[in-house]
This record gives sequence, C-alpha cells and structure tokens, in this order.
Amino acid sequence: DTSLAEVNSFSPSVPISPSSMINQCKFEDGPELRDLFITVDDPESHITAIETFITYRVVTKTSRGEFDSSEYEVRRRYQDFLWLKSKLEEAHPTLIIPPLPEKFIMKGMVERFSDEFIETRRKALHKFLNRIADHPTLTFNEDFKIFLTAQAWELSSHKKQGPGLLSRMGQTVRAVASSVRGAVKNRPEMFTEMSNYMETFSQKINLLDKIAHRIYKEEKDYFNEMKEYGPIHTLWSASEEDIADSLKGIASCIDRCCKATEKRMAGLSENLLPILHEYILYSEILMGVLKRRDQIQGELDSKVETLANKKTEKDLFSEEIGKLEDKVERANNALKADWDRWKQNMQWEMRSTFTNVAENNLRYYEE
Repeated sequence: DTSLAEVNSFSPSVPISPSSMINQCKFEDGPELRDLFITVDDPESHITAIETFITYRVVTKTSRGEFDSSEYEVRRRYQDFLWLKSKLEEAHPTLIIPPLPEKFIMKGMVERFSDEFIETRRKALHKFLNRIADHPTLTFNEDFKIFLTAQAWELSSHKKQGPGLLSRMGQTVRAVASSVRGAVKNRPEMFTEMSNYMETFSQKINLLDKIAHRIYKEEKDYFNEMKEYGPIHTLWSASEEDIADSLKGIASCIDRCCKATEKRMAGLSENLLPILHEYILYSEILMGVLKRRDQIQGELDSKVETLANKKTEKDLFSEEIGKLEDKVERANNALKADWDRWKQNMQWEMRSTFTNVAENNLRYYEE
C-alpha cells in the first residue's frame, strides 16, 4: 500500500488534480484481490398488527471455499444488523467494529420511513457490511457468514442459541466491576496516547460536523431565497419593455445559480455530512474499544494483586494469571493492528472527502 508520505511525491511536471492524487493513494485491497462482494438494496416496507418495519435485500457474491454457493440473496431488517454488530463485538472485543446508523432519525433528517431516511440508512448499512467484508479478521467471522447466507427462519433459530440471560448478566457485572476499579495501573503508554488522540479527534470531528450542518443550513436558506427572487424578475420584465431583455437575462442567471447551489447542497448532504457523522460514531466506538481493553488489563491487575496478598493457592492463581496475560497480549496486539489500519483509512477517507468538497466548490463558483 502507498504510504501517506508518498501522496505528494508525484512529478511536478505532470499537472494532477486533487482527486487523481487521491485515487493513487489507497489502503483497502484492490477489487482484483477481493473475493467477497456485498450489495444492500431494494428496501421493502412490512406492516403487521404489532409493528411497521423495513427489510433490505442483501446480495452476496463470493469465490471463497467455505461458502456452499457462489451467490446468496437474503432479506434483513435493522434488528438483524444490530445482532451482527453485537456478535462481532462479543467475539472481538478489541477490534474496531464499523458503526451502524442509529435506530432513530439522524440529525438533519426527516421523519422515519420517509424515502430520504430509508435511502440514507440503506447506504449506511451497505457501507457497514462492506467494511466488515474488507476487514482482515472480521470477514471470516462465522456469525457474519450466517448473516449473509441464512434464510430468515434459520437466522432466527441461530439467534436463539446466543448466550442466556445469566451469562449476559455475568458479563455486565464484570464490566461494571471493572469500570468501578478506575484507571488501570499498568496501562502501556501507547494506549494512553490512543485515548488522548481519540478525545481530541472526537472534539474536532464534532466541531466539523456542526460547521458542516451550519454551512448546509445557510446554503439551503440562500437557495430558498433565490427560488423566489428569480420569478420576480420575470414578472417585472412584463411591465418594463425597455429593460425586459436585461431583466429576463437576470432571471435566467439566477435560475442557473439556483441549480448550481442545489447541486452543491446535494454534494454536502450525500458526501460530507454522512462521512462526518460516521466518524462521530467511530470516535464513540474507539473509546468503547479502549475501555474494553482496559477491562481485560484490569482483570489481570486484580489477579496479580490478589496473588500478592495470598500465601496459599499460589499455583492456581499463577495458572490463571498466565491465561490472563495471554488474553491481555492478544487484546493489545489486536487493537494495535486495527488502530493502525483504522487511522490510515480514516486519514485517506477524510482527505478524499474534503478534496471532493473543494472540487465541488470550484465547479460551483465556475458555474
């Protein structure tokens, strides 16, 4: 993969647009290396006596040997995506699971079940599954395979085989107990640096999101004013023969500006706003992953402390501590590798997004 440092190392003699520079710098496997392709489309409303919900068609094409067929088509509702995300978090507590769109309406969106909301969610669900498919570890998760291939009744049956209430309660109790203990004593410096980075990142991405929404609102107000302003000149031209052509020319000009502004707004709402919102969700996910890593570390620290205070059962505790040390090492290695991958992809996606915004602005002002 091309490193970030190489982005500016192109020959100065060749004129290069920002988007072509972006296209030369990529961090995901290229299409020729992929063996799993997923599409989320065809939203469909379902109305029952109890509830109204939407299902989406999930089409999978693959050349992997562990799949019984090369193509699958299933329908999934939002709750199924939530189940998959929770299973991935359960199986890989220190990997960065991609975010799902929230259950209810997002900022700036209209009412639930509107065409706009459903399309925004469909795009987010499509991206969620493809991010998992591109992940070197998550893509081979068994629950992910079942999600892509099982028919609705099979998936429902598989869901019922999940951990029981007592098991879930036990996990919750351990998590609460771990958080009550406070900050871990022996946290490696790199994870403290990660935590500090994410706090700053969260503040900045939330600020960018607020600014982007403000810009969008101002553009929308400007667009609505221009829509009223154009026809006024057309009406005016009917009563001013001497300057009728000039007034019609101004009306035509305003109409063209109106269309250009509408296109610019579409670029913001389809490209910039969803990316910023996704990385707000990512910042929350990353903080959760770091907390889970600390919980695993805290469990080890607690056992070591208990062993130091006990003279008996040393062999038993030593064995448990060995297992916990392995668990901490696995968690640390998983998070380190995923962190580097996530950060690289985030920097590429941010650069690509803001370059596209800049190019859209250039086109807008030229028009």
